Amino acid sequence: MVTALSRSVAKDAVLERQGAKPVRVDLFDRPALAEVMSGHDAVVNLATALPPMSKFTSRAAHRDNLRIRTQGSATVVDAALDAGVGRLLQESVSMLYRDRGAEWVDENCPVDHFPMALGNHAAESNARRFTEAGGAGVVLRFGWFYGPGAAHAEQMLAAARHHVGMMLGPPGGYLSAIHVADAATAVVAALTVPAGTYNVVDDKPLTKREFTRALTQAAGARMWVRGPGSAALLLGSRTTSLTRSLRVSNARLREASGWAPRYPSAWEGWAAMAGEART
Repeated sequence: MVTALSRSVAKDAVLERQGAKPVRVDLFDRPALAEVMSGHDAVVNLATALPPMSKFTSRAAHRDNLRIRTQGSATVVDAALDAGVGRLLQESVSMLYRDRGAEWVDENCPVDHFPMALGNHAAESNARRFTEAGGAGVVLRFGWFYGPGAAHAEQMLAAARHHVGMMLGPPGGYLSAIHVADAATAVVAALTVPAGTYNVVDDKPLTKREFTRALTQAAGARMWVRGPGSAALLLGSRTTSLTRSLRVSNARLREASGWAPRYPSAWEGWAAMAGEART
């Protein structure tokens, strides 16, 4: 049985069509969460409240997401332990790694600490606490999400069709992305891996220049306006997670689970997304 938290009647219907049982529980209500979790083999915490691209650089706009990643993840771990659940998956991001230029980045590489990363570090710490308490805590460091349903990616595709492109950071820097469909299959695959941290990215990270070209090719339009590029660096820590160069490897998850992304890179992923948008 799969039980999923829902916040609306519309989401209830979507979950039911997918074979899940929707429930209404406050993410910060430990006793209620533990009751719902009882009898389940695993808990998957993908709760998030990231602001739209138009407000991403505003620290105030990240308050809800910070609370979810700090207090929320702690409550989920405590409730899972209360309920006797044996496995917990916690969402995090690969943008925590330090800028390594063109070098490959694996899970042993050092992470960075900056204001926007506080919530993810807290969530990862809570997952490790779950493991220390005797469970199997799995941290999934996802790449930059794109695909149908990812609002920022849909906005970028729409803008590209109007000859406006976005390049975040120096054009030669690497961006590690993951199509939302591949992210979903990775979560399923992670239900069987040993406790630890795993990168969830596609096989071939692209440079920022290549990523923008893949987007514009999928949109079928030439760029007349492109930005902000290297100018985004001027915003400092507010865009750190978007502007650094991260050529992240997914080898550990592939080896541990046999998972492989359907879309090896954003070239194939953007094309698929654009095709779905046209149908």
